[in-house]
Amino acid sequence: MRRLAASVVGAMVEAAAELRIHRTRVLLSLIGVAVAVAALTTVVGLGTVAQQSSLESYERSGGRAATIGAYFYSQSGEPMDAASLASSVDTVVDKYRISHHTSNGYANQRVQLPEGVADIPFQLVDVDYAVIHRLTVLHGDWFTDRDAGRFAPAIIINEGFWNRIGSPDPRTHPTVELTGADAATAVVIGVVESFPGDTTSSGMMLTDAFAAIVDPAVLAQQPPSYEFWVPEETSDQLTTLLSRDLEAMAGEGVQVDVNRQDFGASGEDPFAPIRMVVTGVAVLILFLGALSLVNISLVTVRQRIREIGIRRSFGATAPRIFFAVMMESVVGTVVAGVIGVGVAIAIVQSPIVQGYIAPGVIDIPPFPVDAALIGLAASVAVGALAGLLPALVAVRVRVIDAIRY
Repeated sequence: MRRLAASVVGAMVEAAAELRIHRTRVLLSLIGVAVAVAALTTVVGLGTVAQQSSLESYERSGGRAATIGAYFYSQSGEPMDAASLASSVDTVVDKYRISHHTSNGYANQRVQLPEGVADIPFQLVDVDYAVIHRLTVLHGDWFTDRDAGRFAPAIIINEGFWNRIGSPDPRTHPTVELTGADAATAVVIGVVESFPGDTTSSGMMLTDAFAAIVDPAVLAQQPPSYEFWVPEETSDQLTTLLSRDLEAMAGEGVQVDVNRQDFGASGEDPFAPIRMVVTGVAVLILFLGALSLVNISLVTVRQRIREIGIRRSFGATAPRIFFAVMMESVVGTVVAGVIGVGVAIAIVQSPIVQGYIAPGVIDIPPFPVDAALIGLAASVAVGALAGLLPALVAVRVRVIDAIRY
């Protein structure tokens, strides 16, 4: 064991010495490796950022993993008691200790705009909706529990609506008039981003605030659905339990559909295509880096055949020569790998690059440790592969032929 350790250390010392002697050659040969490792690590790191962008896009529409939706339908066509259904939902939330839940309904409101009265679609939600759907407010604030008790209902509007009323600062508490049978003065407390290319107007209001200003029959005709954000590991069990309890409390004549609605509901991995593309590009980069280094290493070994023959004549064994040539390549590529990983970290963490790859992402992931480890492992693998063939060439040369070379 001591002899093996001494051989390994000796080979590494010899490799370091050779790298110092042939600095220019080593520098030129390892530039390609550093670039390849930087590209490989950057691709893996940016793949993580792109995956986070896709994840947040899925969560904005279907909710975070795992989001369970509950929908109520009247089988007889008779109006349902919206207040009773909301009470049932509160009961199961307390029973199963669900941390976040929200209603999700829709209604049209006639709004007085500068150019006249218009029908504006409103989404009816609860405070937790923004958490479950990763919704961010561009200007102003999101709803709080206190907003449900306002005499003047608080509303959040999209950019199209905001532009139509003159783009006022929500901090100045601008108001709009809700006309018709349910007339009220609503206070704009925030503005959310419209979808790209969407110029329509829409708004959001707390379900309790909406119920306070409209005739109860409006909600009875079509009560809102409800969403529950639960742990993924218990989502299947909770789906069954919520379905059973809500159906029992809703009573006869009311159909209750409970199912998981987030991106994981299908059981398929929506990010598999991204990972396949990233893996393919990474393998191609690694192959090109190894190929270029093998060519340079072969040329270098052929230039050192006389040196290798002299060392063999002084007693250097074939394994010692093999390991020394191999380690020279590995040590150099590890140094190049460290440099490449450092460059990749600077690129991936650049706000400009992140803004281009994943615009609008809320939780930018830190640089993935696995990407750095993959980059370093790739550099070692490239060094080993690139050093293997030259090392075999070096030990197959006969001593007498090498000295005469």
